[in-house]
Amino acid sequence: MDTMLKSSPQTQQRSNHNGQETRFWSSGFGMKMEAITPFLGKYRPFMGRCCQTCTPKSWESLFHRSIMDLGFCNVILVKEENTRFRGWLVRRLCYFLWSLEQHIPTSSDASQKIMENTGVQNLLSGRVPGGAGEGQAPDLVMKEVQRILGYIQATLGPVLLRLFSWALLWFLNRLFLNVQLHKGQMKMVHKAAQEGSPLVFLSTHKSLLDGFLLPFVLFSQGLGVVRVALDPRTCSPALRALLKKLGGLFLPPEANLSLDSSDGILARAVVRADLAPLGLWTGALAVFRKLYNCWGCNRRACVRVHLAQPFSLQEYTINARSCWDSRQTLEHLLQPIVLGECSVVPDTEKEQEWTPSTGLLLTLKEEDQLLVRRLSRHVLSASVASSAVMSTAIMATLLLLKHQKLLGEFSWLTEETLLRGFDVGFSGQLRCLAQHTLSLLKAQVVLLRVHQGDLVVVPRPGPGLTYLARLSKELLPTFLSEAVGACAVRGLLAGRVPPEGPWELQGIELLSQNELYRQILMLLHLLPQDLLLPQPCQSSYCYCQEVLDRLIQCGLLVAEETPGSRPACDTGRQHLSAKLLWKPSGDFTDSESDDFEELGGRCFRLSQQSRCPDFFLFLCRLLSPILKAFAQAAAFLHLGQLPDSEVSYSEQLFQFLQDCAQEEGIFECADPNLAISAIWTFKDLGVLQQMPSPTGPQLHLSPTFASRDNQDKLEQFIRQFICS
Repeated sequence: MDTMLKSSPQTQQRSNHNGQETRFWSSGFGMKMEAITPFLGKYRPFMGRCCQTCTPKSWESLFHRSIMDLGFCNVILVKEENTRFRGWLVRRLCYFLWSLEQHIPTSSDASQKIMENTGVQNLLSGRVPGGAGEGQAPDLVMKEVQRILGYIQATLGPVLLRLFSWALLWFLNRLFLNVQLHKGQMKMVHKAAQEGSPLVFLSTHKSLLDGFLLPFVLFSQGLGVVRVALDPRTCSPALRALLKKLGGLFLPPEANLSLDSSDGILARAVVRADLAPLGLWTGALAVFRKLYNCWGCNRRACVRVHLAQPFSLQEYTINARSCWDSRQTLEHLLQPIVLGECSVVPDTEKEQEWTPSTGLLLTLKEEDQLLVRRLSRHVLSASVASSAVMSTAIMATLLLLKHQKLLGEFSWLTEETLLRGFDVGFSGQLRCLAQHTLSLLKAQVVLLRVHQGDLVVVPRPGPGLTYLARLSKELLPTFLSEAVGACAVRGLLAGRVPPEGPWELQGIELLSQNELYRQILMLLHLLPQDLLLPQPCQSSYCYCQEVLDRLIQCGLLVAEETPGSRPACDTGRQHLSAKLLWKPSGDFTDSESDDFEELGGRCFRLSQQSRCPDFFLFLCRLLSPILKAFAQAAAFLHLGQLPDSEVSYSEQLFQFLQDCAQEEGIFECADPNLAISAIWTFKDLGVLQQMPSPTGPQLHLSPTFASRDNQDKLEQFIRQFICS
């Protein structure tokens, strides 16, 4: 559990002059002042490109060719040069002059545009049965539309907008050292804006600052203002009037009525027709109140805004439908294998859509609902790939996995993150980074000084470990493919060698490619899609091949030549002579499928390099929290009180996870989100069934898993992927 940061006597003697820092931080982590840079060589990694399968034209046309060379800009750095004027007075009023020169787009006649909208026209013509506009005169409907618009928005106040942007710029400069924005990402957004279509920005809300930081960035870069909807119940009438002048949108009360009610049809049609251009600064006042305690702090931070590559929504809707294929539920795919009734994984994709079915989503056709759900997975995958890995995530991972050489592993893990094409949100000297990161985690770790100036870092048990586990999830996307492959290899070896067997003994076993594919597929089906984030247009077998390639690239697997087989490096002409060389011209009746079958028979061994055992264990432990939570959820099936509501049963399971954490001292699984994910997966797997009742939907244990024997089979199936 302990992690020691070694130091030398020379640095200890030198650090004795550092006063208070010496008493707390001990002796300085060694003499070598190694620097951490957020790039390899000259270029910084770029992530978040749009899907090449679903949006090929956007992939090509909206990508900036020189994105790697453009670097960053500080959007809150406003000087005299950013205005048209010069002089000593301009230097003192540059914030105010800058706000006066910002372009505020004028709003056109929104009422007329809404009247021309297809949904509103259907109401006017009576094509919607029971519509609010049916049988009414057009002028009365026009007045009703204007009334609804008056509640939703007000005319933008340019003076108020400029005053607010000036105050926000002043505030951000007091709060942050800089707000970084990648110039190449911004150029791609500008290029998309020049196409003439409205831009839709989807934020993953990494922090409370997003509500006003993102609109300010877009406004300062000449992209206008963002239109965002607000809940009117959270604002007083005076505050609502102010925010509407700043561009806020407020949904009318009747727009939230049930879908089968005729009273809100016109309001819902109007809301769906104006939710587009302009708007500003949602929730800014609430964020000001939350940041009030930090106002007097001397330590200012840096912020970076990440933007993924934009893509055409029209292009996506056309191409995405062609990528749809047949899918089966997890119950049909995995349950027979869990129960030992079948050993072959069906050649089809998993059907698992956990997107919340909101009111507006239910108004769409089933095909359009599927389109929206898969679009959300595309966007979420791009946003996760675009997010930088922070130093706290790397440090939390190392502390959880009990790495002894903390600084050396921190540097190695940062380099591995960059090698995999992910960005990091920090740079500087290694010692300073470790000090700063541990200071951010001081509530979750204990720093102890021992003999000879060593500093021991001990994670606090209980909630501290749970928080570190949540931070370490940010690093999981970087190594996700390798982690899935390592756990699949662990499951394949579970029935052959003892779990605690030496690495040399495990390396003797031959692993065929078909066996690896099967094991990876089973794990892919078991893990939820919101963790894997596969693109909907990507097949599971492509994902399996990617996982296998990653294991080979990182050196964990080595191809093995079996006796009597053709060498893998043999690409000579004699291999093609019997099948292809003597075929008549234009004869395509046969293909190279036999060759692919031969490649499927390839075999691999675990590499015997000295670093491989530790790296293999590191990868397996990245997925251990969710797999252990699933295994404990399977063990809880005969202990839980069923039938029960889903919310109540998730509370039961979470309490069980906490009790297990207290007994075993492993708190990484004591997470309510893991409990919910396990319940949803078990519902898809057919372990739990949801039945209607007078008090609402109730969860029941399915008849198949009512027996203790099948419950044990489920638990053992999950535990085969867990590396102790």
